[in-house]
Amino acid sequence: MVTLLAGIFIRDAKEYDDPTVRRKYGMLCGAFGILLNILLFGFKFFAGMVSGSVAITADAFNNLSDAGSSLITLVGFRAAGMRPDKEHPFGHGRVEYVSGFVVAVLVLLMGLELLKDSVEKIIRPQQIFVSGLSVAILAVSILVKAYMAYYNHSMGKKLGSSAMKATAVDSLSDMAATSVVLMSIGIVELWGINADGWCGILVAVFILFAGYQAARETISPLLGVKPEPEFIDKIYSIVLSHEEVVGVHDIIVHDYGPGRVMLSLHAEVPGEEDIYRLHEVIDTIEGELDSRLQCESVIHMDPVEAHNEKVLALRKEVEQFVREFDESLSIHDFRMAGGKAAPKMIFDVVTPQEYALSDWEVRDYVEREIAKHYPEYICVIKVEKAYV
Repeated sequence: MVTLLAGIFIRDAKEYDDPTVRRKYGMLCGAFGILLNILLFGFKFFAGMVSGSVAITADAFNNLSDAGSSLITLVGFRAAGMRPDKEHPFGHGRVEYVSGFVVAVLVLLMGLELLKDSVEKIIRPQQIFVSGLSVAILAVSILVKAYMAYYNHSMGKKLGSSAMKATAVDSLSDMAATSVVLMSIGIVELWGINADGWCGILVAVFILFAGYQAARETISPLLGVKPEPEFIDKIYSIVLSHEEVVGVHDIIVHDYGPGRVMLSLHAEVPGEEDIYRLHEVIDTIEGELDSRLQCESVIHMDPVEAHNEKVLALRKEVEQFVREFDESLSIHDFRMAGGKAAPKMIFDVVTPQEYALSDWEVRDYVEREIAKHYPEYICVIKVEKAYV
């Protein structure tokens, strides 16, 4: 159904990377979710009133909260597509993450409310009236939620949307919650045991877990997360496809929301080449990154000795010292300076985030190893963290 509607209302519907197409998909899925959730609420609320089941009624209001969540998602996609302005020069893309987090908070609040009602139902149980209509409504609801989980997950993956992925997780939890409600009706029908309150607690647990998952999924981009490996691989592929670039390091990705990515990196280039030609190459690379990855990039040129055999041999040995110490470490920006009077080896050592040893310990080890083999050199070492 979503694919059919997209074909009608969205031009170039297959261009998922296009910001306009992406925003329209988000708004379409949000509007479709509002419609389905309101219908489910109406039918379940009716079934809950007829049967007197707190679990069914609570499940109905869970669908109503889902309709509100879909509305927030719709508004979030609409706001995220707004153009940058004077107060927000990097755009409004993070509104989508904020809307996803608000959805998660609403889910958590609904779970807590249901948990309270279910405990009261255990303390003061009420009679439940089972009907074929109630069972049919719940069964249809499970199928509808399965479809909603499918299309939200599918579109969330295609669009790279954490908000839609969170909505998919919420739909899956709704499936499980409604299945538990259906189970409680079966227990009453088969054994005459009123397990409504206990099943309501199980539903609440499902909802709370879904809220937690959704919150974790949406708050991480707001705090700043490590970019996907596939994205980094594409950056390396584009930059290193130019023969003038002999190395890439210090890649930093700033995510201001889908379609609002800022990228900075250092490109090692031969120091003896013409700087004007190299600058032109760097401008070309920045243009390619913008057109192919939809990100604004800033590239810093690092001149290195690309053809000096002595420097290349020394770099290889230093790399070996560092690798013998720890395979997870690497070096870059290796260069020589100072002349014969006070020769220097200057380079950076990169350690993973949350590395067990301090920067001082890493630097001390590398300096001692170099001093054993090349005591005539002064080492100038900078230890830094890897951001990707």
